Amino acid sequence: MKISEDHENMRRLVREDCVHRDLYLDQAVFAQEQQELFANAWTYLGHDSQISTPGEFFTLDVAGQPFVVLRDQEGQVRAFHNRCPHRGAKLFAAESGRLEGRFIRCPYHSWSFRLNGAHIAMPLKEGYEGTNMACSSAGEGMKPMGALQVYRGFIFGRVNPQGMDFQDYFGEVLSSIDLMVDRSPTGELRIEGGVLRNTIECNWKLYLENINDSVHPVSTHESAVQAAQTVAQEWNLGGTLPMAFEQILPFGQRYDFFKEMGGHVFPNGHSISGTRFSIHSGYGVMPEYVSALQAAHGEARAKEILERSPQNTVLYPSLALKGSPQTIRVIRPIAVNRTVIESWNFRTVGGPDLLLDRALTYSRLVYSPMSVVAHDDVHLFEMQQEGMRSNANEWISLHREYAASELAEPNRDCSGTSELLLRNFHRAWTRFMTSDHKEA
Repeated sequence: MKISEDHENMRRLVREDCVHRDLYLDQAVFAQEQQELFANAWTYLGHDSQISTPGEFFTLDVAGQPFVVLRDQEGQVRAFHNRCPHRGAKLFAAESGRLEGRFIRCPYHSWSFRLNGAHIAMPLKEGYEGTNMACSSAGEGMKPMGALQVYRGFIFGRVNPQGMDFQDYFGEVLSSIDLMVDRSPTGELRIEGGVLRNTIECNWKLYLENINDSVHPVSTHESAVQAAQTVAQEWNLGGTLPMAFEQILPFGQRYDFFKEMGGHVFPNGHSISGTRFSIHSGYGVMPEYVSALQAAHGEARAKEILERSPQNTVLYPSLALKGSPQTIRVIRPIAVNRTVIESWNFRTVGGPDLLLDRALTYSRLVYSPMSVVAHDDVHLFEMQQEGMRSNANEWISLHREYAASELAEPNRDCSGTSELLLRNFHRAWTRFMTSDHKEA
């Protein structure tokens, strides 16, 4: 099939108010997503606190390809294809770690490279004299990722060298990262507490949609909230609630609450739910912390930081932020019906320990594979994945609060329960899958 025909087929999978089930079920669609979407979009790689000293590294797959992110001897963050240019062996097998020396050595044939990727040595060097090795791709050293950007400690990469500029791609939604970082009086966040990983037998887009779906908590998490309410009553918990109850009971809000909390969509698939308030807006305020923020950022900015607690911010297609508590979720597609979700927590440097405690408690309570909240969600994601195989209806409804005017306004407010927050993802998906993004 010609590329133009393939792109036209992709356009037919997304309508103004619904999408075809092939987006979630078709292996060929998933394979093309790796080439067109994840190789050309800016995706989240990690945080610079994970590689705070020279020689530290972590590995990951992006667009179905292995990469390594490391800090070199000069302190610069770099990202390379995790592949020896000689015979293709992965140079790094571990998930993360720290190099003992000042160079990288391939475990297969001992080709060696500086931390900046430059080729420095190989055994039997004389055997390459008079050959084309030096001017071939094998002689060029480790191949860097197409583009790399560190924004306030958050490391993003683009696999392909050509594509949208970082600032143009994210635009105004970067203010959500600013909000997270500025919660630190020193302007610094640090990953702590390890990572929670959850492998879910569903397409990655189902999880992404659910992040900004504020209608489901009323029904999906009803039993978890009722259990918490029962325990709170039996224990006669009044006044200041224990942290776990403070975090789970707000899931029991009704539809009007979630609708009124507001939302906003941005170009390129990014979005915020909870622009007015959220289930995180009621956390207690600490006077000493408020004073520290005011001293660091001024009274106006400190007030904005403390009052803005969005439900979720999505930096499409791979990252979801929660500014309070300070947690992020990273979406790693593995197969058309398998997704790994990573939950990471931040220490707010210069802030009270309570902020990290909130992040860790929330992650265990809501994101852990063993939590009462995640169990509900995962069960339904996998039910969706199975149910879509039914031939009763090939189309997935996204009609709620649809208006034709939204097609001309990629940057606009909406209610907290509008499915515009979901339609916005799929319109960005269409642009990437049809190469329209290259003209932006």
